[in-house]
Amino acid sequence: RCRRPAMAAMRRPLAISAASGALAWGVMSAGLGLAYDKPTALPAVTLRTLDGTPASLAALAGGKPMVVNLWASWCPPCRREMPVLAAAQQARADIVFVYANQREDAAAASVFLDRSGVTLRNVVLDSEAVLGKAAGSSALPTTLFYDAQGRLADTHLGELSDASLASQLQKIAPLP
Repeated sequence: RCRRPAMAAMRRPLAISAASGALAWGVMSAGLGLAYDKPTALPAVTLRTLDGTPASLAALAGGKPMVVNLWASWCPPCRREMPVLAAAQQARADIVFVYANQREDAAAASVFLDRSGVTLRNVVLDSEAVLGKAAGSSALPTTLFYDAQGRLADTHLGELSDASLASQLQKIAPLP
């Protein structure tokens, strides 16, 4: 009989603790969700081509689905996936491929491309990594997949294989 008053006295602090924990969890979940929300539209950033000409993603896309690959010459997985992306660019004229070099200058990107033997169209420089920041990317390689309306359909972090790239391309431009 003595135990009941002690248990009753513990109910109120226990209820307050549970409610406080639930509130804290809800606030943290909402905050993290907002902090890590990926943008859904094409970032409006100005990049530079290898010859220094300004370029925007919207202008490069020209109303087509687009793949944007964030890469650097010092990144081994970036170098390994380049032939996969180059082959897809060659095979899929219905999709615009853009290769946004992160934080390197034109000389470093050009030397890498010349030595690699891959032929790429739409290589741009993102010397301040503004595209990476706008896309929420914190690692390389990151590949962004946009539909023809410029909406982000998916993001792939890490090296792409032929199969993973083909799967992503089906999402933005299905083959008949």
